[in-house]
Amino acid sequence: MTSFAERCGIHDAARQQALSRAARLIESSGLELVRFAWCDLHGVTRGKTLVAAAAARAMNDGVGLVSTLLLKDTSDRTAFKVFEPGGVASLPGFEFASNLLLLADPSSFRQLPWTPGTGWVQAQPWFQDGQPVELDTRRVLQKALARLGAKGWGMRCGLEIEFHIYRIKNTDAQLDPDQAAWPGLPPAVNLIHPGYNLLTEAWYDMAEEPLRIVQHTAQALGLPLLSLEIELGPSQVEAVFDATDALTAADNMVLFRSSVKQALRRAGYHASFMCRPPFANIMSSGWHLHQSLVEHSAGGRNLFQRESPAPGTQPGDAQHTLSALGEQYLAGLLDHARGMAVFCTPTVNGYGRFGPNALAPQSILWGRDNRGAMLRVVGGAGDAATRIENRIGEPAANPYLYMAAQIYAGLDGIERRLRAPPATQEPYGNAGAGTDADAAIPTSLGEALAALQNDSALTGAFGAGFVDYLVRVKQSELSRYEAADDKDDFQRREYFSRF
Repeated sequence: MTSFAERCGIHDAARQQALSRAARLIESSGLELVRFAWCDLHGVTRGKTLVAAAAARAMNDGVGLVSTLLLKDTSDRTAFKVFEPGGVASLPGFEFASNLLLLADPSSFRQLPWTPGTGWVQAQPWFQDGQPVELDTRRVLQKALARLGAKGWGMRCGLEIEFHIYRIKNTDAQLDPDQAAWPGLPPAVNLIHPGYNLLTEAWYDMAEEPLRIVQHTAQALGLPLLSLEIELGPSQVEAVFDATDALTAADNMVLFRSSVKQALRRAGYHASFMCRPPFANIMSSGWHLHQSLVEHSAGGRNLFQRESPAPGTQPGDAQHTLSALGEQYLAGLLDHARGMAVFCTPTVNGYGRFGPNALAPQSILWGRDNRGAMLRVVGGAGDAATRIENRIGEPAANPYLYMAAQIYAGLDGIERRLRAPPATQEPYGNAGAGTDADAAIPTSLGEALAALQNDSALTGAFGAGFVDYLVRVKQSELSRYEAADDKDDFQRREYFSRF
């Protein structure tokens, strides 16, 4: 009898070898439980925990998952009326909260370092007839990477992630059944450092205990952590990761956020990837995505690199630093910046970050090593590490959608052979050439959703069905925010408690 993985067409000799290895590790390590984890639309991991004896079989036969988990907004409310006639007419297979099956990738198996006797595998949802669930955001990135792969290209990404860590001082209200609500309260917290002393060694020493937990957790999971840093804001820190292929980078981001939150919570700390935590005098957190296209050949040549500046160019010209293809990709990111904004900054909270002189972008501009511009070009002629850093993202973004948006925008620039305007010298002024370069980044979630719907190239690349689905779910979040009497309390419960 064929397994569900075979009916889905994904079981081969390599997968069988990985499955056998995972089964041996589960047994030899004496594990009791294995978590089957999946990343939802909002970048949050969900899934089921199986006893160890059932894990190997489940990696072949799947694990049941209620389909409404794909239809939830950020409060866990279902944005589609699945029990009403026509409520999910645009989403066949999701009627009546029907079942999906999670299929795990056995090669992703690892043992969790913060909880005893527990393994972990990454999974993706499938329909019961063996067809893939196209709404799965990891599959969205896989399809975008396939577009690159058809050209013989791949994508490399490096991650710079700012976030906040607090010491929990009281969970009484959060866990008081008389104060339970939907969503619930976050814990009461204290700072781990007072802030406004960027990269100071003294503040690092003050925050070393939780940062050691972050370090040990990331390294035990095999994540390519390079550094941990004290950021400017109170209790704000940053983690920097080495560049990997894009899918690995996205997987690493999902695992990092989920894991450090859990490991820190057990030690009495609350990690928040909310852009702007609900306190006075905070600094916004960003997620800066470094990216380049590379050849799929063994050498993996950086397609953005050029050996010498293009003849007749000045330092402010894109081809002084980037290859012609790199300039076209850069121009595509600029051209679709408004349409991609909701993939990079998907929460109501994140749009408060964009302002002048705040090390966060305000306008759709690029600059050479300019941290005030939306796109920062790093490197130079002859530098194999030449890349584009997008500074528009917030740390709560779904990494699969963030990266897919870069690919589709950049590919459109390449296919249309777009040219980039000169680099800005005034990222918070009116510098730049052309209407697109002067345009402002959306200032609200509603504006960003409208911009995506008006971007025919991005809508076509992601698929109109996926965009309609995303807008429906995000509109549920936005409508509740607009109806909330206390906007700060909404964000405290919706984002600080859960992200």
